[in-house]
Amino acid sequence: MADILPFRKPRASDKHRGKTLCRHNHHQWKIDKKTVFDNKRGCLVTRFHCLRCGKVKTRPL
Repeated sequence: MADILPFRKPRASDKHRGKTLCRHNHHQWKIDKKTVFDNKRGCLVTRFHCLRCGKVKTRPL
């Protein structure tokens, strides 16, 4: 059997679900433990990434 495709266009609220908070700087930050040393600064850093939009920020220790 074939896959059934939806014929209805997705609503704007479904398409932008969870991203409106990030537009108003209410990100959901999670610590990324892969990168702990920044060669450009020469120090240890904590790297955060947003679970919703994927934005990355770094903070020195």
